[in-house]
Amino acid sequence: MSNTFKRIVLASRPAGAVTPGNFRLEEVPVPEVADGQVLVRNHYLSLDPYMRGRMNDSKSYAAPQPLDQVMIGGTVGEVIASKNAKYAVGDKVVGMFGWQELGVSDGAGIQKVDTTRIPLSAYLGSVGMPGVTAWYGLNKIIAPKAGQTVAVSAASGAVGSVVGQLAKLKGCRVVGFAGGKDKCDYVTGELGFDACIDYKAARDGKELYAMLKEATPDGVDGYFENVGGEILDTVLARMNAFGRIAVCGMIAGYDGQPMPLKNPQLILVSRLTVEGFIVSEHMELWPQALQELGAAVAQGKLKFRESIAQGLASAPEAFMGLLKGRNFGKQLVKLV
Repeated sequence: MSNTFKRIVLASRPAGAVTPGNFRLEEVPVPEVADGQVLVRNHYLSLDPYMRGRMNDSKSYAAPQPLDQVMIGGTVGEVIASKNAKYAVGDKVVGMFGWQELGVSDGAGIQKVDTTRIPLSAYLGSVGMPGVTAWYGLNKIIAPKAGQTVAVSAASGAVGSVVGQLAKLKGCRVVGFAGGKDKCDYVTGELGFDACIDYKAARDGKELYAMLKEATPDGVDGYFENVGGEILDTVLARMNAFGRIAVCGMIAGYDGQPMPLKNPQLILVSRLTVEGFIVSEHMELWPQALQELGAAVAQGKLKFRESIAQGLASAPEAFMGLLKGRNFGKQLVKLV
């Protein structure tokens, strides 16, 4: 094994859209493994929209990503050296080692995973943080009943795709939003949504509303929000009385674009429940969620798709593409 490894640090904070210059690729020595520690070779790195908010030095639900430190991020990999009795060489683990090829841990913050029936990469997607995010927002906030209509933005993405499939398993009518015919065909044909609206095909807000109205003849009872902006305005106008909206993300505004609501009075008129949430604040529910998600993936009831960039150096471009919706499914970087 080489005596050095690569990592990517945050070199500067974005002024607007993220650029390659905000990152710096470094080569550093492989650390010594002390008693009680393990050395992990990361196989996959997860890229997620929340990382954009952490790049800003502003008030948020979590501390900003420090400059000149390894970019935050979920990882899955293999233990390649161990001085910890709980972990053996060859164990597969999920952790938060960030944008780097190797990671060292004393055992805290990592967890062994079983890859006999679930692919290793899935622990960063459907059976990981995105899956639990979908599970929590749907079950604990939207709480749909069979026969109700659930809408999902970013429906082909890592979170939205799980939301829709779980809602279908509950007997709901599910309508997604996605950008482009290929993504919409995947959402309906492969994932089993009842309808998918290609928001890129709408010439304006009126046409987008007409498309949603056609797909939701009985209105919308629950909405899982990943995007914000015009899609949120459109769904608000179709919400039924006492509808529930789980606000997971607002990716349309992550690069600094303002996103004022056009008709906020609809929240009152329709007596809506609108709740934002951060899934890491509900760790007590993760075991239940992961057990259900893992069983669904193993049984083939929960399908997923991945966009995989090759090599750590590709992470910045893949991340910028994610923010612009260029990925198809869960965005990963393959490190090995």
